[in-house]
Parts: sequence; structure tokens; C-alpha cells
Amino acid sequence: MTEDDFRTYIAAFNARDFAGFSKYYADDVEFNLGDRKRIVGAQGIIDFYSGVFEHIAEELEVLDLIVAADGAALHSRTTFTTIKDWPDFELWSTLKGDVRVVESINMYRTANGRIVKILSGRYSSK
Repeated sequence: MTEDDFRTYIAAFNARDFAGFSKYYADDVEFNLGDRKRIVGAQGIIDFYSGVFEHIAEELEVLDLIVAADGAALHSRTTFTTIKDWPDFELWSTLKGDVRVVESINMYRTANGRIVKILSGRYSSK
């Protein structure tokens, strides 16, 4: 994947364009949200974010992006704005109006033009 591909992927994610961002996933992609959650499969990621986007407006900002032949490293700032109460959300309890800003370091591994693994770790949280 090229830098343009990664930026298009992120833009599709921010637009909640499931078809647009999921087309970059290998069918058996593995996504690890630190030690909090592991998701396997493109459909699993779609299912997870379908629930998230019903409750949380998530906007990812690229702070730094380094692309290599077999993947990318991303430093991002994500703003999570809760639009509907979700007291039993598995990652954190959140109520309408809550805003959380998280900086993360994300490692992407790619093969054959698709993302095969995502490792995400928090850098800071406010």
C-alpha cells in the first residue's frame, strides 16, 4: 500500500464509509487494540465499528505516517465524542457528551496490497 492508499483508508474511516475502508483489509486481518480487544477478520472489524459508530463519533487525525514496502507506522490523535449513552461499552463506560482524546501509535503490516495486521497502542489519553 502507498501513502495515498493509507490516507484514503483513513479518510474513508473518518467518513464512516465501511466499504471504503474495509476494502483495504485482508479477509483474515488481525486488529489488536492494545491488550483491550483483539478482532480477527474484515467482517469482525466492520461489526465492531458498526456498534461503535452508533454511539461514538470518532475522528482520526494523522500526526505522522511512515510507509514502507510491508506496512506503515502511524502516530494519530483520535477524538471520541459520545453521541449516545453507552455505559456498558467493553472498552470504557461513556455517556452522551463525553469527549475523549487519545494519541496512539499504530503499526500496520501489509501483504498483496491489503492490511493483514494492525497493532494499536495508546501514547496518551485525555
